[in-house]
Amino acid sequence: MEEINYPLLIVVVVLAVGLLVWLIMRNQKDEKSLEKAIIQTEIKDAEEQEAHKNNDADKEQ
Repeated sequence: MEEINYPLLIVVVVLAVGLLVWLIMRNQKDEKSLEKAIIQTEIKDAEEQEAHKNNDADKEQ
């Protein structure tokens, strides 16, 4: 039966956990920036629709 190299195992586990934490943090940051972009797009779309409604109302008068 082979002996387990515990120092190497500890290094690999620490690196794997570090990678997992880094990926989770990056994903949360990306979600926040995506949410901000979506909100800005919705605001822009609402403003454009309001402008079109005002233009259409002006043309009808």
